[in-house]
Amino acid sequence: MDLSIFLFLLAATTLETIGDAIVRVGIAQTAWLPRGALFVAGAAFLFGYGFSLNLAPVEFGRVVGLYIATLFVVWQIVNLVVFGSPPGMQVWFGGALIVAGGLIVTFWR
Repeated sequence: MDLSIFLFLLAATTLETIGDAIVRVGIAQTAWLPRGALFVAGAAFLFGYGFSLNLAPVEFGRVVGLYIATLFVVWQIVNLVVFGSPPGMQVWFGGALIVAGGLIVTFWR
């Protein structure tokens, strides 16, 4: 697997998780101006996610396992940084299975 493919996946998952986190923060807002601004910002990040994922120089079906594994890891980082919520033991265990499964799906020939 080419490093550029992994960088596309990393960019896409980062944009997706940050966009989702921004929308989640926006939902908690009661004033319409900050809520609307956060929704627009979140939508821009989510558009960037879809756009960057579709620019990847590989068929998505070929890297879907690695994408899911990367998404899990990036989401845990964003969840910790934005919401201050560290993963519990069940998340560590389940995450290890997700990452292992993603690597198997991607690299087992």
